[in-house]
Amino acid sequence: MQSRINNIHNVFRDNREIVSPLISLIKKYAEKIMSEQLGSRTVIKIMHFCGTHEWTITHYGLRSILPSNIELVAGPGCPICVVPSYYIDLSIRLSLEGYTIYTYGDALRLPSTRLKTSARSLLEAKAMGADVRVVYSFLDAVKEAGTSGKDSIFLGIGFETILPVYGSLFQRRVVPENLKFLSLVRLTPPAMKFTIKLYRERGLLPLMGIIAPGHVSAIIGGEEWRFLPEVFGLPVVVAGFEPVDVLLSIALLLKMIYNNKPRLEIEYKRLVKPSGDVHVKNMIREVFQPVYAAWRGIGMIPRSGMRLRPEFRKLYDALEYFGIPDISPTEYVLTHAHYGEPGKYDIPPNCRCGEVVLGISKPTDCPLFMKSCTPESPWGPCMVSTEGPCNIWAKYGGYREYLINER
Repeated sequence: MQSRINNIHNVFRDNREIVSPLISLIKKYAEKIMSEQLGSRTVIKIMHFCGTHEWTITHYGLRSILPSNIELVAGPGCPICVVPSYYIDLSIRLSLEGYTIYTYGDALRLPSTRLKTSARSLLEAKAMGADVRVVYSFLDAVKEAGTSGKDSIFLGIGFETILPVYGSLFQRRVVPENLKFLSLVRLTPPAMKFTIKLYRERGLLPLMGIIAPGHVSAIIGGEEWRFLPEVFGLPVVVAGFEPVDVLLSIALLLKMIYNNKPRLEIEYKRLVKPSGDVHVKNMIREVFQPVYAAWRGIGMIPRSGMRLRPEFRKLYDALEYFGIPDISPTEYVLTHAHYGEPGKYDIPPNCRCGEVVLGISKPTDCPLFMKSCTPESPWGPCMVSTEGPCNIWAKYGGYREYLINER
């Protein structure tokens, strides 16, 4: 708790001339919105869409300095968290059959829902003798596979920010043919549309503003979020990742909410352009094409995944090479796993990651949080990654409050 207090003090001390007026402005607009517009509703719900934003908000204790009627929730902004168990099961099986698996460190412990198999994660498969290797980048896997000559698979996890790396290596024809690519890339704007529709269809407490991801927007462009005010009537701010960026974004959103003038604002102007990186986007389109894709705990979302185009797919696509069907939209199920039906469901028993990653529940609402599910021994996918909301809350906030409440 003391470290969080120190973080808050540091934010104020280092940016006193900016932060104090921002907090006053936030409080003023929050009070006006509550008294003049919300009626019986008790909170102003704002969703951010990036694991790094959640880290900033929690690490610096920003929720504790905001008015209590402002609720900041995390959307599906963690690419590791939304990788379906189907692909983890597939990777485990291939690794145990003798293929080399290259993956990022966060994905090593991603849990499968096949609870009675010999390995529930790639880490467990590695402990059983499988050739599972952690790399820092796709380039590392390209170099190593090219040297080894062994049949290998790379788990291509990530959002739009990683696509330039993947695309450039394929475009330059430097990927060795013995390295197959399992594309687990997901696109954020389609997921944002899906999330808003889900909230409205279920009659959930409505989202009133969106903080859009800065690094993703540096690639795709701030204009990609214009559908939020124009289609859904929601204000959106493309934000940077410093505490002041987040606070300024909240102030801008509240002003738009109060004035009932939703629009797109790019707060992160030092990195994000309206059109993004046009050269990079053209390169990505030459290598990848959008496809229907599954998001773990969320559902099947149209045009939210990226798969290699046919000219690259024949040589490099892992699913095509091994003759393995992709996830079927009609068979993909989100409800909790059952021990008698391994693999059919995508969320482990009693895990609430699906609700957490959609901002419907807090990490501390999950009955497993910091009990049978911890950063050292994750049961659900939201506890695995450094960008996962449960992992962040366990390390930087929510955990101590949870224990106090339990007592």
